[in-house]
Amino acid sequence: MVDARGYSCPMPVVMVQKEVGRSAPDQLEVLVDDRCAVENISRFAGHSGYAVEVREVADDEFSLLLTKLP
Repeated sequence: MVDARGYSCPMPVVMVQKEVGRSAPDQLEVLVDDRCAVENISRFAGHSGYAVEVREVADDEFSLLLTKLP
């Protein structure tokens, strides 16, 4: 899991890039509290072969589940 709450872009994307590069997980949960980060992480995930499921878990707090595509 990557907890990027409290960080503004581009840091959440950088954190996700590092985790994907380090461990190439089949699934990765990412927590953010910035709508811009949701869009940017979703874009990065799509370009990196991941599907993204976004859930709003609280006011302006989101959980993104990245799942590696076959």
